[in-house]
Amino acid sequence: MDPTSGTIHRSLDSVVLAEHAGILPLGSGKCAFVDDAGGALVIVDGFTDTNPLLFPVAIPGEHLACDPTGRYVAVTTGLGLSWEPWSDLLTIVDLKSDGGPASRRIRTRVGEPGVVVGETPDGPVAVVRHREPGAIESFSVERILAEGIHCPPLQGLKVGVSADGHGDAFDPLTGTMFVATGPGLERFDIRKPQPKTLPTVPWGIAGRAYFLRFCPEKRIVVAVLRNGGEEPRNWAAWSNALWVHHVDTGLTRTAPLGPGLVFRFALTATGIAAARIHPDGDELTMHELRSPEKLELRAIWRLPAMDGAPRPGHEPWDNAERRAIAASPDSELVAVTRGGHGELHLVDTLMPGAPLITHHLDTPLHDGGHLAWLSTARNLPGDTVGR
Repeated sequence: MDPTSGTIHRSLDSVVLAEHAGILPLGSGKCAFVDDAGGALVIVDGFTDTNPLLFPVAIPGEHLACDPTGRYVAVTTGLGLSWEPWSDLLTIVDLKSDGGPASRRIRTRVGEPGVVVGETPDGPVAVVRHREPGAIESFSVERILAEGIHCPPLQGLKVGVSADGHGDAFDPLTGTMFVATGPGLERFDIRKPQPKTLPTVPWGIAGRAYFLRFCPEKRIVVAVLRNGGEEPRNWAAWSNALWVHHVDTGLTRTAPLGPGLVFRFALTATGIAAARIHPDGDELTMHELRSPEKLELRAIWRLPAMDGAPRPGHEPWDNAERRAIAASPDSELVAVTRGGHGELHLVDTLMPGAPLITHHLDTPLHDGGHLAWLSTARNLPGDTVGR
């Protein structure tokens, strides 16, 4: 969809996007996502009417990542409708192999692993983050592609990590993998086949992150710290804080976001937008990134209420609507959904007080739907982990 006019460029029917794995922009207006209905990695060009490319992958899709060139894509599996981990399959897709795109699967360890794809002198690696017990495990992509027929069990090179990891990011420039855990931002050098543990960056304030984003241009890791998450029915009293860490200078900046549920955030050219859900009213906040020393609040927009919003005293994930958010990396335009109402709000956050422009879609956008902002201005992926 063109965010400014609301014009629908194209629609893909009969697919079920794996919400947790999200959407992975690949550059040049293309993106990847996992179709949990068809068991496929879908590559689609958002700006043309060319047919999507489909590659078999194991489902349900849990995490999705690619290497910095966008050639190799890794997909891990999660729980689906099961309450207990049951799948141990990792899929690697080579989009540019000599004989045409190839897809292979191996067995690793049952769980809900995260994944990033890095580069070593011996070739590309898929680095998996396991939970309970925690481990970082590095697999040779070339070995998976060579041996991955009939889903053979393989073991990679491992190093320990906290058991409660949830949220991953990767800096291709330094070869650093970031993992959000209770103690802080745990870091690993994955430039060699054997991962190496680096010092942990403590959160510094109450709470922890469950979701990370990395901006290779600004050289920052961004998170929202949630305090009180161990009591999900008391979600309206959770405190939230924006957390920004510059990976080169080591400087960390924080800013309070208020109580309630902050599920996702998005980066614009000069700021960070976050949608907060609370019984007293939902809001979109915008913080400035241009100051090297602090995060300044630029503006707040009140958002129209959702009829099926999370209820106090109930877990916010149970039969409740949410909001998805996306932002232009080249301007200050931000899009946020109104789950259950089929509405997408667009606002130019450069101008405090700018009106919300509402587009009505032919889908209810239950659970908030899912958003990604695609651009033809970049030829390669930026953040290499699906969101």
